[in-house]
Amino acid sequence: MAETKREIERKYESDDSGLPDLTGVAGVAAVIDKGVAELDATYYDTADERLAKDAITLRRRTGGGDAGWHLKFPVAPGVRDEIREPLSTALPRSIAGLVRSRVRGTDLLPVVRLRSARDVRELTDADGRVLAEVSVDAVRAERLTGTGGQAQWTEIEVELADGVDVAVLDKIEKRLRKAGVRPSTSPSKLARALAETAAGRAEEQAHAEEAEGAETIKAGKKAKAKAKAKAEAGVRAGVKAGAGGGRKAGKRMDPAGGPLTSGDHVLAYLREQRDTIVGLDPAVRRDLPDSVHRMRVATRRTRSAFKSYGKLLDRAVTDPIGAELKWLAGELGVDRDQEVLTERLTDALGGLPRSLVAGPVRTRLRTWAHARHGGSRRRLIAVLDGRRYLALLDALDALIAEPPLLERAAGKPKKVISKAVRKDVGKLAVLVDQALEQPPGQERDVALHEARKKAKRARYAAEAAAPALGDPASELVKSMKSVQSLLGDHQDSVMTREALRELSRQAHTAGESSFTYGVLYGREERRAADVERELPGVWEPLRAGVDL
Repeated sequence: MAETKREIERKYESDDSGLPDLTGVAGVAAVIDKGVAELDATYYDTADERLAKDAITLRRRTGGGDAGWHLKFPVAPGVRDEIREPLSTALPRSIAGLVRSRVRGTDLLPVVRLRSARDVRELTDADGRVLAEVSVDAVRAERLTGTGGQAQWTEIEVELADGVDVAVLDKIEKRLRKAGVRPSTSPSKLARALAETAAGRAEEQAHAEEAEGAETIKAGKKAKAKAKAKAEAGVRAGVKAGAGGGRKAGKRMDPAGGPLTSGDHVLAYLREQRDTIVGLDPAVRRDLPDSVHRMRVATRRTRSAFKSYGKLLDRAVTDPIGAELKWLAGELGVDRDQEVLTERLTDALGGLPRSLVAGPVRTRLRTWAHARHGGSRRRLIAVLDGRRYLALLDALDALIAEPPLLERAAGKPKKVISKAVRKDVGKLAVLVDQALEQPPGQERDVALHEARKKAKRARYAAEAAAPALGDPASELVKSMKSVQSLLGDHQDSVMTREALRELSRQAHTAGESSFTYGVLYGREERRAADVERELPGVWEPLRAGVDL
């Protein structure tokens, strides 16, 4: 069964002089020599290195105390989640699933082999607790594709022990810096191996050294990097300056030197959502908190952008993709809706006095939630493993690569995008008015649910517009979020009452009291009524204040 470990480590350059004396590190009582381990790891990726591009590493390693298959996902700089499976000949299915959104139907190939002699030290405190593991790794890298380049280097790696304050790493680094050791310029061994064994790299370096000398090369690289950083900073500054709204937004420049069009802004938003869907796939499979909800939101944002900006993107292309996104959101919603219902019912039950809890209500709620969650989880994983889902990801990639832009996409953002957002707000206004005209009951509930969906669309349209329109669009996002939250609370109450009716029927059939479910039902009715009374006060100022 897969094991997950949070890996917090830092890497440093080494000049082969070994490990500096670390006995002076604050809090370290002893440095224990653990000997030298011989590690042999083969790293896998697609031919076009899709995993490496997302800073994901997949390897099969022998030697050391953790031989097996290792899959690492970046969490933050110097922090990765490592999923481990026991050593086997074939890639374990559990790990294959976690990279499927990136790999799709492409074969995974051995791309690099790293053989390391790891000289390990453990740093312990006065109580003998391990604080960190420090190793000096003598690495030999061999490219297994293309021309089969080779490289070798020595590095120092410091990994924090589980449950230890990260401040320990800062103290160790301070000592290393005093000894002249500097942080590595490569985020991982694999990244360095790929760079240093790339086809033609050795020949290019030799030629450059002959022409200009090693020192000139270094100076040129530094100057180039500095110029590039300065250019990128200028682009970012221009974007920041234009983000304040008004007509300046239409004058922002893209890195290629041309003005950012309406189409550029919408495509940037779509690219962000595509990346979010793909990136959250492993988290959903691992059942990490909030991952299903965030992935579902990304599908909705993409679909909403297709509709809101239908004058910029060819609907003949986006509508079929939108239909598939709706399907995926529905599949994701089975799990998410269950999470929301369970949390709401649990909180409501916890707020009742003991005198109002009759029968095994908590036990029945847990059993009901577990049964529904387990079934939806199995179904969701099957969806993510299915051809339909992978085809949808391919379709999103194709759309981003060759966007079906219409003539209006070349227009100025201030004019084109603001018009699309105002149109969505206008449609929302009609739905809210119609809902409030209905008497309390099922018809009003349905109408308010439709208004909620339209509020989401208007909010997402404003989100996509914010980089182009600045503060007015950002303020509209906040306002729409308030309306959406209010309408969402109303819909949650509707769904909770349906769940309470189901639970009450189950309790009655089992010969249990249904009294508590009735009490909770009544409270949910009052919550919905409170929302309906509050809505006009939130909505009217918003409608009157929209100015893009």
